[in-house]
Amino acid sequence: MSFFGKAFCFKFTLLVLLVLSGCGKNKIDRNPYFSSVSFNIDLNLNLPAYDDLRYAGGGVSIRKGGINGLLVFNLNGNDFLAWEASCPNHSLKNCSKLSITGVLAECSCEGFEYSLATGQLLNPEEDTESPYPMLFYNVRRSGNTLFISN
Repeated sequence: MSFFGKAFCFKFTLLVLLVLSGCGKNKIDRNPYFSSVSFNIDLNLNLPAYDDLRYAGGGVSIRKGGINGLLVFNLNGNDFLAWEASCPNHSLKNCSKLSITGVLAECSCEGFEYSLATGQLLNPEEDTESPYPMLFYNVRRSGNTLFISN
């Protein structure tokens, strides 16, 4: 077999292995409480409304974007995270808008607390099976502007 034939055979085998390994049985469940929304917003970090985002561990609640607004968190001084401001573990209600308390997001419906660094539920009820984490949105930074989208 020529060099080109061996190279083709190797590439074909590698492609087949990649396709087969990508067909796992781990299914990602979509949160049934949230509908999909599309948005693109930008935040100018120089504005006084976003002063809390200038330091690591700071967060702000924003009314625009998402279903119920956004929670934006400065993870380490340079990296930012954006989360849906609705509690992910029950249907949308008047009380399901999350608020920021330090490095936590809190739901006033049942007192659920979520980490703004990971999005994980920190205090599930005993009968809560497979709780949903907070819904994450894309964040890109350019200079002093954050671009957040879904």
